[in-house]
This record gives sequence, structure tokens and C-alpha cells, in this order.
Amino acid sequence: MKKFVNDPKNYVPEMLQGIALANPETLKYVPEYNLIMRTDAPRDDKVSIVQGSGSGHEPAHVMAVGKGMLDAACPGDVFAAPPMDYVYETTKLLASPKGVLLLVNNYTGDRMAFDMSQELSAADGLNVKTLIIDDDVAVKDSTYTVGRRGVAGNFFVMKAVGAASEQGADLDELVRIGEKVNSVTRTMGMALTACTPPAKGSPLFDLGPDEMEMGVGIHGEPGRSREPLASANDIIDQMLEAVRSDLPYESGDNVALMINGLGGTPISELYLLYGRAHQVLTDRGINVRRNYVGEYCTSLDMAGASVTLVKLDDEIDGLLSAPAEIAIRVF
Repeated sequence: MKKFVNDPKNYVPEMLQGIALANPETLKYVPEYNLIMRTDAPRDDKVSIVQGSGSGHEPAHVMAVGKGMLDAACPGDVFAAPPMDYVYETTKLLASPKGVLLLVNNYTGDRMAFDMSQELSAADGLNVKTLIIDDDVAVKDSTYTVGRRGVAGNFFVMKAVGAASEQGADLDELVRIGEKVNSVTRTMGMALTACTPPAKGSPLFDLGPDEMEMGVGIHGEPGRSREPLASANDIIDQMLEAVRSDLPYESGDNVALMINGLGGTPISELYLLYGRAHQVLTDRGINVRRNYVGEYCTSLDMAGASVTLVKLDDEIDGLLSAPAEIAIRVF
């Protein structure tokens, strides 16, 4: 394993410190709770939006903190849910008169930490609600999960509720918007290689040079099937059809299309996948009104990609168009 690592147990704190130092005007690092938060949060005139999950998915979620997106992110260690007391303390720190919205990707550890935190916060008299994100079409009736997983589509929920919160929406309205975006968002991912967590020092699972894992989760969980390696067009066609047919997305629909890299795939290959996906959707009469190509929700250094579709209406399109200022910037 060759990685930029000092001591594996300091991997996450050192990353968080670097994020804060690179954004001194807008972000603050609170090491006691593994917390990255806006320097101007909480604000009396807006609902605070908090998300947290295991680290290793950057830029989600710690690099999505900023104006128009999250007010704070509370990560755990690599691929580990944040401790419940970290989430609880974060919720108290971010409490505003308009309340706190907790965004949770649908994984067992995250659900437990955030559900318990909400119960404790509510007992303290805080106005807190939780919104579950579960956009992954690869999981159905699995005995290993609590339902569909929250994967790259969570970025669209973050963006929409973040924009609405900046515009003054109350907590109930944010829950309505977040549930609406989640209900029209579908994702599927695949892996060409496994990832290597710093503390483990070896790949998380074995995958032969001529194999690929279809439907993989963002922690390297098994997908729908292990298959012979196929061409890029065949891979994107298979993922796109699984996503498209699930809602389904039909001719005449307006959509946002995201090709998300899992950490180890060159941007050139992501655009190659995007080109094919865009053309297939166009041929089906589905109008791609918004596009996103890059790394949004990764799995450390895993080579692979996911495809996400969001069915747009004027409300969702407008919220996705609103300005945001986060650590990931394009000059």
C-alpha cells in the first residue's frame, strides 16, 4: 500500500484539520466531535442542516459544508458511523430557533447514531427532525441492510434542502422538500477494483483482473452480481437501465444526470461514461437538463463509478440552480 498517511488513527483528524485550514473564512474544525461546521452557524434565521457518515466518501460530507449546502458534517472514522455522542453534541451546537434537520444515509450504524441523537435532543426540548436518504436501486429485500442504501444521490437532497434553508424555509418544509427529492432520485454503482482503507492496508475485497462488481455499495459491500469485465458502453448501459426502469424515468421527463467517480477512476473515463449515458437517455426521449460529472460520493481509492438520475420539476430544478459556496470549488 502506498498512501499519504502518517498514523492511520490520525487519518481523519488530519484530513479535517486540513479542510478547515484551507477554508479559514468559512469553516471551523471542532476536534472534540470530529466536526466541520460553518463559522457563521448556527444562525437564528435558518434551519441548521447536519449530515454525517463514515469518512472515506469525500467530498461527501465534510467538503459539502458551506453556504447553500450543509451547516455541519459529523463524520466517523473511515467507513464507520460517527459515535452517537458526537452526533448529539453536534446537534446541540447547531441548534437554532428554527430547528435542526439531520440527513442520514440509510446504513444501520448511521441510523442508530442519528436516531438516538434525535431522541436525546428532542428530550432536551430541541426541534430536530431526521430525513433518511435511500437512492440505491441495487439493494432490494436484503438481509444485510436496513433497506436501500443512501449513496451519491444524497448530494441532490443536500443541495435542495440547503438552498431552501438559505431561503428561509421552516423545518417541516425542508422535510417535505428532502423527501420529495429522495423519492425521485435513483442511483446504481459498480466497482472495477476494491478500495484500501488506511488502517487495513490491503484491499477490502478480492476482485480478479477480468471481473467487476455490479451494484456495489460505497463501502465495498457486495453488489447485485460479480460479472466478467465488459466494455464501458455495456457497463453504463446496464447501470443506466437498472436506474431508469426503477422509478421509471420515461420519455418526456426532464432529469439531472450524475456520473460519480468512486475515487480511483480518471475524470476522462467518467466523461466517457457520461457521453454514453446522455446519448442513451436522449434516444429514449428523456431530456437531460442538468449534468454532474466528477467525484461527489467516493469509496476511498476504489476504481468505479455510479450513475444517478433525478426527475426534475420546476421546484427541484430551481433549488439545484441556487448558489452554493463549499470547499470543493471550480475556478
